[in-house]
Amino acid sequence: MNPFRASLQSSLLVACLVLALPADARECAAQVRDGWIRLTPVKMPMMAGFGRIENKCAQPVTIVGASSPAFGDVSLHETRVVDGVSRMRALPELRIAPDDAAVLKPGGMHLMLMQPRTTLKEGSRVVIEFALKDGGVLRGELEVRKPAP
Repeated sequence: MNPFRASLQSSLLVACLVLALPADARECAAQVRDGWIRLTPVKMPMMAGFGRIENKCAQPVTIVGASSPAFGDVSLHETRVVDGVSRMRALPELRIAPDDAAVLKPGGMHLMLMQPRTTLKEGSRVVIEFALKDGGVLRGELEVRKPAP
């Protein structure tokens, strides 16, 4: 058999197998939903970000870091009550199981957004990039909001 023809047949077979997969298996990615940043009443060197990170994929997703062009430093933190005292600690990684979600909320897991590079206003949108353990990047957008009264 002609080597070119054999290579072409192999390529077509692989393409057919990939196309036979459901679309979500071919292009599945976690998504950031309902992301928001708490607007502080005065200019502060730190802010907090919240939202929901959904993984509707068949494989787990592990976040190992975060960054944003709007902040000098971004990290994942968790607040827990230990012996009656609220304590905050950095999370080195956040694993989200298949068909599950991580909820970032006040008093729980959240983003620490340090050293804002500009003054943020209500309604502004901020891009956050989550570094994934597999080398990928998950991008999300958070809206700046005033805290509820």
